[in-house]
Amino acid sequence: MDEPASDAGDDEGEETDASVDAPDDDAAATTEEVPPPVVDDTERLTKLAREAVDDDEADAYRTDRDEQLAAHDFTARVREDDSGETLVLHPEEWMTEGMIHPERVDDTDRAIELSLSGTDSPDDWRAVDDHNRDIVRRVRDAHGEPHATAVDVLADFASNHYAKPIDDLSAEELREFRGDYVTRNAWLDDETVAVLEESVDYAFDAAEERVPDW
Repeated sequence: MDEPASDAGDDEGEETDASVDAPDDDAAATTEEVPPPVVDDTERLTKLAREAVDDDEADAYRTDRDEQLAAHDFTARVREDDSGETLVLHPEEWMTEGMIHPERVDDTDRAIELSLSGTDSPDDWRAVDDHNRDIVRRVRDAHGEPHATAVDVLADFASNHYAKPIDDLSAEELREFRGDYVTRNAWLDDETVAVLEESVDYAFDAAEERVPDW
């Protein structure tokens, strides 16, 4: 029997059967079929589509997302269950006419699961925030102010807005931080704003990760 899956243009809040979804986040993270930047952008565009007030704007975000995935022969749907909402990316070959065929699911590890509800538990969020505050401390120790102030705001953004480590932020998310979040949510003085990009570099250095080209 065919398994229904939400079409890219359908209401993504509709509940779908999860019997062929990826088994866990660790397995999903090992896939090499979709480049990490595309996965990050897929998650971002899905969230923007769900938050958009205008239907045309939401459709534009989903179209952008679907075109990026189609370039790698993947497609997307959203699953709802007791743990929240999960974006599931899986090969197009598993589907025909909007239906998943279980007999075509050769390896569930090929699917990718991305939580749209932040981290899975308060303990997870605290671990993320502790990690981000540790980066703030390292920047303060190594570079002082105003860099630590800027990275403290970056930690707020990463922990509270995306529930993810600073060093997992994508280039698009960093642009959102610089262009929107700082303006709306932080009262930074001119000195701190002037060194903002350098401060972000220091944050990634403290985490021993390469900063995206943003």
